[in-house]
Amino acid sequence: MATRIVQQVLYQEVADRLRAMIQANELKAGEWIDEPRLTAALGISRTPLREALKVLVAEGLLRLEPRRGCFVNELSGRDVDEIFPLMAMLEGRCAYEAARKASAQDLLRLEPLHQRLQEHAQAGNIDEYYATNALIHEAVQDLADNRWLSDLVDSLRKVLSLSRHKSLVLPGRLAESCAEHLAIFAALKARDPEGAEALTRRHLMHQLDALHILARQAGAPEAASAAEPATHDSGD
Repeated sequence: MATRIVQQVLYQEVADRLRAMIQANELKAGEWIDEPRLTAALGISRTPLREALKVLVAEGLLRLEPRRGCFVNELSGRDVDEIFPLMAMLEGRCAYEAARKASAQDLLRLEPLHQRLQEHAQAGNIDEYYATNALIHEAVQDLADNRWLSDLVDSLRKVLSLSRHKSLVLPGRLAESCAEHLAIFAALKARDPEGAEALTRRHLMHQLDALHILARQAGAPEAASAAEPATHDSGD
């Protein structure tokens, strides 16, 4: 029994590592999963690796092709267009519930994050902005305190990590995104669930609009048909 528990923990750790590698673009969209190379690099046997691959296939991060093996999945323009409205709806609901449930102390803990977000936006530091932005989204999700909602958001967020577009490189988008976050935070502090929800939905859809503009500028026929290497997920 003890051995089986250890094996389960190991394959989950391997799945976490592979997920991070995909998000960091160390495993690129469309890339074949080289099992011998990964087992050597991670210092593990094939058993936990294959169990981890099954987890990521179920999450939609990998696809299994008969007689060919596993490949990192790729999001089409249609995928992105279908997923973002769902994320907007779900994260909007997170903001709604957070505005109702968060304590004054909870909201006080969000102040430094929003201050850092502003500093990174003013400095034009996209990498640090992405990281802080992710922490804010996760914090609001936690404040919603709804495990069913959280599970759905987590599931789609993992899939969106396959999108390599960096919407914040669009001129003006960094400042707009920061202003949108500050407006959402103001609605949370005002205990305005409807306002927080509407602002969050708009925030996510503005991100999709930015991806469309970048795709058109690049001459791509779809919103996400041309993947761009990045160290982040689809961010804000």
